[in-house]
Amino acid sequence: MLDTSARLLRLLSLLQTPRAWPGSELAERLGVSGRTVRNDIDRLRELGYPVDATRGATGGYRLGAGAAMPPLLLDDEEAVAVTIALRTAAQGAVPGTAETSLQALAKLEQVLPSRLRRRVRTLQAYTVAVPADRPVPSVSADVLTTLVSACRDRERLRFDYLDHSGSPTRRLVEPYRAVNWGQRWYLVAWDVEREDWRTFRIDRIQPRTPTGPRFAPRELPGGAAAYVSLRVSSSAWRHHARVTVHAPATAVIEQINPAVGTVEAIDAHSCVLVTGADTVQALAVYLGMLDFDFDVTEPVELVTHLRRLADRYARSTPPSLRR
Repeated sequence: MLDTSARLLRLLSLLQTPRAWPGSELAERLGVSGRTVRNDIDRLRELGYPVDATRGATGGYRLGAGAAMPPLLLDDEEAVAVTIALRTAAQGAVPGTAETSLQALAKLEQVLPSRLRRRVRTLQAYTVAVPADRPVPSVSADVLTTLVSACRDRERLRFDYLDHSGSPTRRLVEPYRAVNWGQRWYLVAWDVEREDWRTFRIDRIQPRTPTGPRFAPRELPGGAAAYVSLRVSSSAWRHHARVTVHAPATAVIEQINPAVGTVEAIDAHSCVLVTGADTVQALAVYLGMLDFDFDVTEPVELVTHLRRLADRYARSTPPSLRR
């Protein structure tokens, strides 16, 4: 049988799992009686841990939310994961979180066992982040909190916004989700005046308070991440193409990330791929990697480049191997 201190730590570790624990199951896990479990629960409550108890077939003990943050028990893998996450957050693009992330990181590293501290320091010493090739736009932590709170509470949101040309506009939206794409944050929302879904760069948003009335939530087809990935990528493309692929849509979809294109079925044996890239050279590479026959009619620059590639590939093989 574990001594009292070790048993309390084990009990606390079990309660931190997001589920309700029947007293009988806790007693079995700890190798003690139900009465001892109840006494240990009382000790945890005296130490400031809010342990809730519910009756019934699905009831049991559960660690609740309290007025103060109690100490957490982390296993080895959780401790390493949290340490890495804190260091990443300290280098992130949300002002106001870097300092607190470093403070939390210092506290955690101070109490890590030597075996874990060595793992963490090895990761820090032998991993290198490539600097961004352009300035990273920063997002205010207060603005981000305001936006996600409006998403949670389903309240209309008014904000001033700078569009891609830098012109100021005012928007009224029904906020849906905040999405982190690379090193930028986007708000996905239903634009009330335009009656359509839109994405907004959060670093260009200045919310107006108070928020508006509550709204009935809408369902975004495909989900917020897929919507942002498509909108962000397509808006940055210099060249767009609509390509007929001679293969089933399901087969093409398996090879296409939502960030690089969408697939529309024509029939059971063909589909249309809508895609794009910064250069026609990159577009040709994407199409060649599909390993399916395809027809391209536009843009003209892409058609010209594909013909040039076909001639080049034909010249690259010896005449004896040509068919």
